[in-house]
Amino acid sequence: MAGELPFEQPLLELKDKIEELRKFGTEKQMDFSDEIARLEQRYEQLAAELYSSMSTAEKMQLARHAQRPTTLDFIQLIFTDFMELHGDRLYGDDLAVVGGLARLNGIPVTVVGHQKGKDTKDNIARHFGMPHPDGLRKGLRLMKQANKFKRPIITFIDTPGAYPGSAAEERGQGEAIARNLMEMAAFGVPIICVVIGEGGSGGALALGVGNRVLMLENAIYSVSTPEAASSILYKDASRAGEAAEAMKITADHILNLGVIDEIIQEPRGGAHRDVNALAAAIKESLTKHLQELSALAANELIEDRYQKFRKIGRFTHIQEGNHNHA
Repeated sequence: MAGELPFEQPLLELKDKIEELRKFGTEKQMDFSDEIARLEQRYEQLAAELYSSMSTAEKMQLARHAQRPTTLDFIQLIFTDFMELHGDRLYGDDLAVVGGLARLNGIPVTVVGHQKGKDTKDNIARHFGMPHPDGLRKGLRLMKQANKFKRPIITFIDTPGAYPGSAAEERGQGEAIARNLMEMAAFGVPIICVVIGEGGSGGALALGVGNRVLMLENAIYSVSTPEAASSILYKDASRAGEAAEAMKITADHILNLGVIDEIIQEPRGGAHRDVNALAAAIKESLTKHLQELSALAANELIEDRYQKFRKIGRFTHIQEGNHNHA
C-alpha cells in the first residue's frame, strides 16, 4: 500500500504483520499458511468495514489524496487524439485549467478541466488547481469553439476554489466565473461535467453548468472549503471536519439533494488504487449520457440544462390564512 491516510493506519499495521509473518516463515522454513490466511481474512473484513463507513472528513481526505488521478490522467485513459490548446487570448495561459480537442469512441469532443500538480513544483505552477480568471476564460474560449463547431463538451472538476489572490481579483475573478455560468447555460451542445476530486465554490461552478453532472464516489462538492466554512461559522478552522458533516458535501448527500445525476463508484480505498478501472467506468458513463443527449436538438439541450438547475432545492409556499396560530 502507498500513500495511506491516517484512518487507514489499522489496515497498514495488519498488512505489515502479514508481510512480517510471511518473511519469517520463509527465513525459518516454517509453514504459517493457516495463520497468514486468517490474517488476510481479517484484513479483508477490516477493509470492508473501514471503507463502507467512512465519515465525511475521511472522504474529504480521499478526495484530496496526493496520488488521486487528475484531469490529464483521465484524458489520457478515456480519450484518443487529444490535442491540448493553450491561452485565453486575453492575458495568458493558466496551467490550473487544461483543455483541448479529443475523441470519445471516435466522436469529436472538447475536454476542459482543472489540473492539480503531481509534486510540489508542479502544484505551485498550477496554483494547486485553483484557476485565475485567465484559466476560466481559456476554458470558456474552448467551450465557445466547441459550441460553434457542434462538439459535445466534457468538463472535469477538481479544485479547492478559484484562486483567492489579489492578482486574480484585479483581473476580474468574479466576472470570469459569472460569464462562464451565463455562457455555458446557453450552449446548444451536450455538456457533461464530472466532479473527480474537490468541487470547491465558484471555481468549480465555472466549469459545472452541464446537462448531466456526475460525481466520483469519494469526491466532494461544496459552496466553500470546509476549512473556510469552519472559520466563518465557528471562528475555528480546526473544526473543518465538523463543518464538512454539516455542509453535506459527499456524493451521497449531493445526489439526494438533486444537484448531481449519478455517482460513479471508485475502487475500494479510493481512485488512486486502480486508475484504469475507474477511467473505464467514467468512460462508460460518459458514453451512456452522451448517447442520450445527442438525440436532443440545440433548443432542447438548453431547456434541459435550464430545468436541471431550476429544480435544485425544495421550496415551501404557505398561503396567508392557511396556517395555525399558537
